[in-house]
Amino acid sequence: MNMGLNRASGIAALAAGGVWDLVIIGGGATGLGTALDAAARGYRTLLLEGHDFAKGTSSRATKLVHGGVRYLAQGNIPLVRHALHERGRLLANAPQVTRRQGFVVPCYRWWDMAFYGAGLFAYDLLAGKLGLGRSRLLSRAEVMRRLPTVKTEGLVGGIHYYDGQFDDSRLAITIAASAADHGATLLNYVRVTGLLKEDGRIAGITARDMETGSDYRIQAKAVVNAAGIFMDDIRHMDRPDLAEGLSLSQGIHLVLDPGFLASDDAILIPKTDDGRVLFVLPWLGRTVIGTTDTPIPTASMEPRAQEAEIQFLLDHAAHYLTRAPARSDVLSVFTGIRPLVKVKGASGTSAVPRDHVLMVSDSGLVTITGGKWTTYREMAEQTVDAALRVGGFTPTPSPTRELRLHGWTPRDGIDGTDPLAAYGADAPKVRAVLAEQPGWTAPMHPDLPYALGEAAYAARHLMARTVEDVLSRRTRALLLNAQAAVAAAPAVAQLLATELGRDAKWIDAQVAEFTKLAGIYRV
Repeated sequence: MNMGLNRASGIAALAAGGVWDLVIIGGGATGLGTALDAAARGYRTLLLEGHDFAKGTSSRATKLVHGGVRYLAQGNIPLVRHALHERGRLLANAPQVTRRQGFVVPCYRWWDMAFYGAGLFAYDLLAGKLGLGRSRLLSRAEVMRRLPTVKTEGLVGGIHYYDGQFDDSRLAITIAASAADHGATLLNYVRVTGLLKEDGRIAGITARDMETGSDYRIQAKAVVNAAGIFMDDIRHMDRPDLAEGLSLSQGIHLVLDPGFLASDDAILIPKTDDGRVLFVLPWLGRTVIGTTDTPIPTASMEPRAQEAEIQFLLDHAAHYLTRAPARSDVLSVFTGIRPLVKVKGASGTSAVPRDHVLMVSDSGLVTITGGKWTTYREMAEQTVDAALRVGGFTPTPSPTRELRLHGWTPRDGIDGTDPLAAYGADAPKVRAVLAEQPGWTAPMHPDLPYALGEAAYAARHLMARTVEDVLSRRTRALLLNAQAAVAAAPAVAQLLATELGRDAKWIDAQVAEFTKLAGIYRV
């Protein structure tokens, strides 16, 4: 199947004009899912992203496809049930970028065994036929066998259960490719600059190609605001007098070498000092520790981890791991901002529910916000339903519940040791590109699991436009090892310049920009 992600043809479609059925603002999880849903229903669909796909929150998740054990403790049963069902669908629809992940809850008090055991049994029940496996109680000896680096003083036993894990930006690109397969036009680095109105109703948008500076007037029957943490910027284009609708919170994650966990199972600590869940996860050959919940005043495309957050995670990891991590052990730190919808009376952002909110303004602007990666498909389905009503279309059902995503491969046919497994059915195409030039099969860096030639594939087929696109989102080099990613940047920039027709000045600028960016990921 042709990938269909091609920026030149997308720009040509903009220039050709005509009226789009749906225009979607924002290329994160929800926007991409909405584009796929609309295109799969047969509507002429355009998605515009001012930066790169999944540049913001959608590439900085905890890497879990989960129902939310914490939300179960809060009593939000509907959210958990929906999320668990969506978890099952996602693992079935995209096995190449998702997997079942075992978790152990170590218990240091007997009553915790009963309390958390009962909660996880309920978790299994809510998942129903889409469950991933039964939870069970573990003896002290079984916990120690499964988690060789967990602290054993006072340990009485634990609970083992299953959830899902994924590579978030890889899934985002997979969804983008799937939308393109169904006829959607998707463009990164095209920023929406305004809304068009006729007789007080939204009739389209204005946009600028950030690479060329060209401006476009784009007509649409319905416009969807899926701008995530920048949702209010688009809402204010519609109504400048609107109050801010989001309560922003950031969460950070520390990336360490695999020896700190030394297990295929993850650790879940249900309640830390600030009432949050603490995760210690195996992910892409590393150990990831997260997360925090820190209220912040304004949105930023590159949020920074605060010193107190870094120390909080290091301290809490030391509470539960025999090998206490130090700052010098941190290979990378990444920070994501949660777009939480403001709720009256909520004390602190950890108390704000993670449900999504769908709004339609008087002028017909459809805004979707909140939610979580796991429920992206359900959010998209509801968003398209609302957009079709606004656009005056006859409603058609969504086909995405069982829609296999681009590159789908049967789970039993996936080789977990294959470094190209995440490409799914496209892996042979990637290998063909790697074979084109001497050195392209070599690693980008000895400490990274990616081949240099993957940058060429990303430029040709995955719409990568910058060194950051390749090293942060088409691969996860920046998150796995920031220092190694910086070292890989010059070779990646040189290769991209050849693919994209750029000059030496562009190469130097790209390396400098990426090196500066990577400083945010180093502690």
